Amino acid sequence: MAILDSSIVNVAIPTIMNIFNTDISTVEWVVTIYMLALGVVVPLSGWLGDRLGFKRLYILSLLIFTFGSLLCSLSWNIDSLIAARVIQALGGGMIMPTTMAMVVRIVPPEMLGSGMGIFGIALLVAPAIGPTLGGYLVEYVNWRWIFTINLPIGVLGTLLSHFFIPDFPPAGAGRLDTGGVLTSATGLFCLLLALSKGNDWGWASESIVLLLYTSVVMLGLFVYLELTQENPLLDLRVFRYPTFALANFMVIVTTIGLFAGVFYLPLFLQTARGLGAMETGLLMMPGALVSGAAMPLVGFLYDRVGPKVLSVSGLLFLSLMTYLLHHLNLDTPTTTIVTWMVLRGLGMSFANMPAQTAALAVIPTELVGRASAITNIIGRVSGSFGIAVLTSILNRREVMHATHMAGNITAANPSVAQFLQQVGLHLGVDPARARELGLLYLQRVVSLEAFVRGIDDIFIVAACFTLAGVVPALFLRKGEGRRRGGAVLE
Repeated sequence: MAILDSSIVNVAIPTIMNIFNTDISTVEWVVTIYMLALGVVVPLSGWLGDRLGFKRLYILSLLIFTFGSLLCSLSWNIDSLIAARVIQALGGGMIMPTTMAMVVRIVPPEMLGSGMGIFGIALLVAPAIGPTLGGYLVEYVNWRWIFTINLPIGVLGTLLSHFFIPDFPPAGAGRLDTGGVLTSATGLFCLLLALSKGNDWGWASESIVLLLYTSVVMLGLFVYLELTQENPLLDLRVFRYPTFALANFMVIVTTIGLFAGVFYLPLFLQTARGLGAMETGLLMMPGALVSGAAMPLVGFLYDRVGPKVLSVSGLLFLSLMTYLLHHLNLDTPTTTIVTWMVLRGLGMSFANMPAQTAALAVIPTELVGRASAITNIIGRVSGSFGIAVLTSILNRREVMHATHMAGNITAANPSVAQFLQQVGLHLGVDPARARELGLLYLQRVVSLEAFVRGIDDIFIVAACFTLAGVVPALFLRKGEGRRRGGAVLE
């Protein structure tokens, strides 16, 4: 639910804007504030899990998320909806790291891959089915149902968790590291906001520069505090385990690779091909379903061969399929696009799950909660970073391609002159009017073609990011024999 709500709301933005009679810059905060609140609350999940017990924290997170969803569905204006999204994110932000920590504690070491494989289904499927489900609910039911749908799931999840999840007694978390909380919250908030708004506000604008400067200072102070505290909020010393450090670098590149497809392919389908949100979601769904279905298989193989072979082969295949998206154009058959995305989803499963599993498999049990929080933070920041960088590249390349092509669109060009003449004959208008209409049409064609070529260019960049993960993947270790504990069956 928490992952789904990061993407399901996007398709409802135009409807919400009309219902509440607000502008796009205001309604965008419905999405932005959720992402910011998620990033801020994640660092607390490890400490709260040790303090309350991970089962209690998980149930509490579900209840907060469900209550926030209820408030979202009942919102009466844009301000109330934005406030409700903050509450929703406070619960949603702790669900993922808490779940990862419990999986690592519950599942025996020799079956950890299988356990993480099942857990990873939601991780890869939810971002892709969100737009489809959201489009269906907005178009055929009511926009409020994108939040209402969480209520029965949240209640059922709470009941099932209470009766079937083993209990994890509090582990003696110690005093809360308030300095770590304040510096991490401020630093992550400023960094995520800058990455989210950089392309809109301008990377050189006063606001973005101030946000980036503040984030660097606060996160630098956070690192210093965590390395000198006896009981840090996030124990950064887990990076002394080489596999954890290498695997988290892979999390960065695979997350960028994931968002390149999930974010920019729908943009291509809707902007260049003119498809609706529902149609786009349906085209994206096969790849997501294959990716999710492959996760248990990848987990099974992880338990037998370890992470190295799976991750290297997955990254190479993912890089290749991402590069093939560089060949997208207005005439690319739909079946070809779906096939590429299905194969790409398969590569994502092999690249992503082994890295995340290996990262936590080498960490001592008492540090798993903090380590899972770190991995989740890295994933969220790298996703925002990837979108910010790729969007900036898209904007620059689009302008470059448009400028290059526009230089040939003049009446002095024989091909253009012939085209303008044909426009006049076809429409039965005078040469001056034909010239005006013809050049206007050609400008639109140039703009669209420049956009498509820009999209193609960023898939090359995304493929390079993904390929960069191959080197650390060669040094991944399985991390068997680690001490487990903390679960007491009821």
